[in-house]
Amino acid sequence: MVKKVAIITNGGDCPGLNAVIRAIVKTAETHLVECYGYIEGYKGLLENNYIRLESNGTASGLLHRGGTVIGSSNSTNLFNYPIEENGQIVYKDMSYKAVENAKQAGFDCIFTLGGDGTQKSARDFSLRGLNVIGVPKTIDNDVAHSEITFGYNTAVSVATEALDRLHSTAESHHRIMTLEVMGRYAGWIALESAIAGGADVAIIPEIPYDINKIVEKINRRKEEGKKFSIIVVSEGAKPKNGEITIKKTLNEGKGVDNIRLGGIGEKLSRDLEELTGMVSRNTVLGYVQRGGTPTAFDRVLSTKYGSKAMELAIEEKFNVLVTLKNGKLGYVSLEEVIGNNKEIGARSRRNTKYKYKKSNNG
Repeated sequence: MVKKVAIITNGGDCPGLNAVIRAIVKTAETHLVECYGYIEGYKGLLENNYIRLESNGTASGLLHRGGTVIGSSNSTNLFNYPIEENGQIVYKDMSYKAVENAKQAGFDCIFTLGGDGTQKSARDFSLRGLNVIGVPKTIDNDVAHSEITFGYNTAVSVATEALDRLHSTAESHHRIMTLEVMGRYAGWIALESAIAGGADVAIIPEIPYDINKIVEKINRRKEEGKKFSIIVVSEGAKPKNGEITIKKTLNEGKGVDNIRLGGIGEKLSRDLEELTGMVSRNTVLGYVQRGGTPTAFDRVLSTKYGSKAMELAIEEKFNVLVTLKNGKLGYVSLEEVIGNNKEIGARSRRNTKYKYKKSNNG
């Protein structure tokens, strides 16, 4: 019987994380289950650093707050963790120490709130004997088996507002305005904000773009008397026969999150200015998309995900990911999720059921 559980928020921060924590805690208390939170994601699991979470204390007033009150880490892979030895950094598997910490603390289940990387580690921890339940978190909306992840609606809303504001400047000054949004492998934010914000072009990672086609679109608009254009581009987009734009590489690409994307918006803006003769300006929305107060939609969605996760723990259904399909909450094994990012237009048939997976050509 589940009596004591812990929550880990890992990866980049995301609107709705605190709402999920709140829902897990409230549902746990209904079943007389103690709830704790590891500090700074998987790093807290390794350092055995956790706090008690209670609805009338540390988990109070969380519904509207952005970020996560227990902190997060997007650079901690305990299966390949950097350790300093003799003045040099070497990478070691520290997962067994983390498992030992969790078992000694008496946790019957650990909730992992994160995206594909977080859930991959969760799956690996389950193979080492921990009971885990994943909750799909990413503003990129690319976790497999989930129609929509919490935080995504807020990110699209922020991007749409930015487009509304860029429209006025673009129209006033007869410019091309590009907006670079997040989306490393999947272009959901770019595509849906472009639709909602009335952009003229959306460029996504799944479909390498042809700069000449974009120029044709802009010139056609000029011929129709429209002297400005709005373009949304995902950070992971790339030109045909080209590569993604990398801003910075840390530690020779070792570890987690050491490849920093960025710069495609500026590159696209320069190319379009040269090819069209129009003034072009770029805006990088960056971390504004993932910070701040979640929308009402994300607050409700996060609450549903958190409550369902705790219910699964009470039912002792472990080593699964909470899912939302056809408007209904459910779950799938973590094994079905790992490496199968949900990308636009990229899906394959397996066992008569559709599953999304990565594609090199969209």
